[in-house]
Amino acid sequence: MDESVPIWKSEYPFASHHLAVGGATMHYIDESPADETPAETLLMVHGNPTWSFAWRRLISALSPTCRVVVPDHIGCGLSEKPHEYQYRLAQHIDNLCELIEKLDLRNITLVAHDWGGAIGMGAAARLNDRISRIVLLNTAAFRSDRIPFRIAVCQWPIVGPIAVRGFNLFSRCALWMAVAKPERFSKVAKAGYVAPYDTWNNRQAVLRFVQDIPLSASHPSYAALEDVERGLEKFNETPMLFVWGEKDWCFTVDFLREFQRRFPHAETVSLPDAGHYVFEDAPEEVIDALQTFMTSHPLR
Repeated sequence: MDESVPIWKSEYPFASHHLAVGGATMHYIDESPADETPAETLLMVHGNPTWSFAWRRLISALSPTCRVVVPDHIGCGLSEKPHEYQYRLAQHIDNLCELIEKLDLRNITLVAHDWGGAIGMGAAARLNDRISRIVLLNTAAFRSDRIPFRIAVCQWPIVGPIAVRGFNLFSRCALWMAVAKPERFSKVAKAGYVAPYDTWNNRQAVLRFVQDIPLSASHPSYAALEDVERGLEKFNETPMLFVWGEKDWCFTVDFLREFQRRFPHAETVSLPDAGHYVFEDAPEEVIDALQTFMTSHPLR
């Protein structure tokens, strides 16, 4: 293997695409069957501190039959990481809407994890005529005052920037805190998760996502999250699947139960032995659940 090629590229062999979005350059993956134009699109939206690399197994498994589009939020992954930027929930939603419209994505199955839930559902509510199905994994899209202490401490002045941007602790600690089956999490995969966040400047969005968790009405992103929550009612008839790692200490089963309360028609695949990075602990189960769900709910 060429030593100039990062080891994580062996698990992420996809062509890169770039698009001007929200005043910056967004990187995204766009994989499709080689011999046809698919009728539907899977749009996978990551959270923090991950990036499109987290979806690599799903991209490989599902792109032979569907168009799979996987963006990196501005400031994350291989997207531009501007220093002066509105790293707020509303801006990320605007960016995702712009990507959807510029690529003219339709018949979308939204697949979202972590922060991707609020961002993805916010965009879906604005462009709901383009959304056919929704799949949510260990996430939230409504207000909550639940925040684990280990995340809350990263919001503290001085402590947060030093820990997150200085020592990269948020990304590095997630490598063992976010999985329930560390034996399945290879060194190559771990290298891929942290690769884009290798300097103080490149970790700005990681910190800003943590700081952007709106726990009170005075927070700058509280109103945006309220809008996302209000928009959920647009999907009462939309086929929906929840895939949940029950050992997640952040987006616990309490969040799953709240989603189930709001969407009693939704299907659930609950994985007792998987953690927050459910796609690392149980990739086969996640892929099977998604394929079964899509087959059970064909496009109209």
